[in-house]
Amino acid sequence: MPHAPQLTGAPVVRREARDKVTGTARYAAEHTPPGCLYAWPVPATIAAGRVTAVRAVDALAVPGVHTVLTHDNAPALAEPEDPILAVLQSDRVPHHGWPIALVVADSPEAARTGAGRLLVEYESTEHDVTLTEDHPGLYTPEKANGGFPAVRKRGDFERSFAAAPVQVDATYRLTSLHNHPMEPHAATAWWAEGHLTVHDSSQGSDAVRKSLARVLGLGPEHITVVSEHVGGGFGSKGTTRPQAIMAAMAARHTGHPVKMVFPRAQLAEVVGHRAPTIQRVRLGADLEGILHAVSQEIVTHTSTIKEFVEQAAVPARVMYGSPDSTTTHRVAALDVPSPSWMRAPGEASGMYALESAMDELASALGMDPVELRLLNDPATEPDSGRPFSSRGLAACLREGATRFGWHGRDPRPAARQEGRWLLGTGVASATYPVLVSRSTARAHAAADGTFRVEVNATDIGTGARTVLAQIAASALATDVDTVDVRIGSTDLPTAPLAGGSSGTASWGWAVHKAATALAARLADHRGPLPAEGFTATGDTEEETAAESPYARHAFGAHFAETAVDSVTGEVRVRRLLGVYAAGKILNARTARSQFTGGMVMGIGMALTEGSAIDPVFGDFTAKDLAAYHVPVNADALDIQAHWIDEDDRHLNPMGSKGIGEIGIVGTAAAIGNAVRHATGARLRELPLTPDRLLPYLV
Repeated sequence: MPHAPQLTGAPVVRREARDKVTGTARYAAEHTPPGCLYAWPVPATIAAGRVTAVRAVDALAVPGVHTVLTHDNAPALAEPEDPILAVLQSDRVPHHGWPIALVVADSPEAARTGAGRLLVEYESTEHDVTLTEDHPGLYTPEKANGGFPAVRKRGDFERSFAAAPVQVDATYRLTSLHNHPMEPHAATAWWAEGHLTVHDSSQGSDAVRKSLARVLGLGPEHITVVSEHVGGGFGSKGTTRPQAIMAAMAARHTGHPVKMVFPRAQLAEVVGHRAPTIQRVRLGADLEGILHAVSQEIVTHTSTIKEFVEQAAVPARVMYGSPDSTTTHRVAALDVPSPSWMRAPGEASGMYALESAMDELASALGMDPVELRLLNDPATEPDSGRPFSSRGLAACLREGATRFGWHGRDPRPAARQEGRWLLGTGVASATYPVLVSRSTARAHAAADGTFRVEVNATDIGTGARTVLAQIAASALATDVDTVDVRIGSTDLPTAPLAGGSSGTASWGWAVHKAATALAARLADHRGPLPAEGFTATGDTEEETAAESPYARHAFGAHFAETAVDSVTGEVRVRRLLGVYAAGKILNARTARSQFTGGMVMGIGMALTEGSAIDPVFGDFTAKDLAAYHVPVNADALDIQAHWIDEDDRHLNPMGSKGIGEIGIVGTAAAIGNAVRHATGARLRELPLTPDRLLPYLV
């Protein structure tokens, strides 16, 4: 019989932990085949226009430099599905930082030196990189990210809002935010007898292989992509990025293996970013606090290369009931890098504004912010009318309030002070959809009593290997240590990427199906296994294609205590608590790590992270970790994550919901609401840096 502590739910230590801390885990840039060359990308230094000449004489004279690839001599690519992958194919410069050349050399130092000696001539055109709420280029797209309708209207919002005795009408602003994973985007590529192998820093190697096959005109069977260990991604590695394409091109051109790592300072302009948003939120309620009208109007930007619309108004369609509602998105195509996914896209941005507005409504009503949320907790999903498969928001709010000591709080703003520190507390709700995609997996029983599970999952630091082993061990009724898990290569059964908090649910469902089929076959077998063992497969195409009659979401509640220095304007987060309803928790240890990591990222969103675009040069002003400030240990003094036991039978065989992103969703709003409670000042633009707070403190 298996040992209970090793089955699903138990805090099993992640199995790759020792490999990572001892340096034996190998990342994309740590594979160095014989004869490997090194590539250094050269970014455009204008915001719009075209390259008229690249003079490479001085670069080629650097000892060790082999070649310089530009649009004049780079291998031709077929048109990619994602336009950001059409690198070195034309003289067009769509934004500052667009790759215009690649220097390939014997060493990274030589490649970097050569890149510095390129002479590039441009023809610049006028550019526009500034988003405003009245930008003349704003338009209403058909869809926002995720395929959500850009506009949803229910009832007559304007009439209902005008009649509401209590109203909130506020505009909230978020600047651009950047994905800064510990491991930069990197790829090592080589060709052998017409077969391409790429080690890529990616959240999904199947997607990378598909992109490479398309642009290189190859069958997928001629390409192997490996993403065995990935040092974070936060969405920026969720789609194929140029390093895989450029490394493969350079390897084909030179006949050598080629390694390429994007320098940290170039990441902001080539791997996506959280788009800035201007969000007008209007709430209309009666005197008892019941919402009758909800509106959230989003203005954001996309690039001239492709359309990406941050779906920030979508969470408002899920959160609170009201008979009349309007949620809209408008977007302007500017000369900026293409925005993309960043942890909890849509939810993180949209819930900051919505939950700040709910706090403002509670103040206007003279009502407790927790009670206001409980009062407006709907029985069915407001947007669709479907019943929730489970909705644990109220339980999270109540449990969080008890654990945090919320009910002993003095509701008056600026009422607590310790010396020069102004103290306040805040609360916010969180939500994230349950997403799942088709996956395949293979489970094998060996004659020696051990098991092997194979699935092309990607572990971006979440502990996927460990949780998948637990899922298989539970289905097989065996000890988790007998299960070997192999992931991270396109040579394994096809699986979706690690993104949208859907990885474990998608891969785990296929693993559970394969392991269950294997367990049944073993149960029917008598005697020792044959030398080749038994193998079973799982494919969730039918299950994941079926439309659920339920609205499936995870929920959470965030509570924050902040201290604001009345002299300097500095904000410290003294306590941060998150309580979540996310189905069955499959590993208590890795889940707590994910929830906590999301909350730390939320601290950055609230207090330190932000990046404007220089209107003159068109580039981001914060390009590296010296200028773009992420939270450190000193910023995360007391962070606690807890969860509600949730038995949801309408999800997957494990009963799990995604947990990777919901931790960030309400954190920034809870901190902002706490700062307002501490100071009495309502700031509606993040981050809450001292320069923004000081005018309200003197």
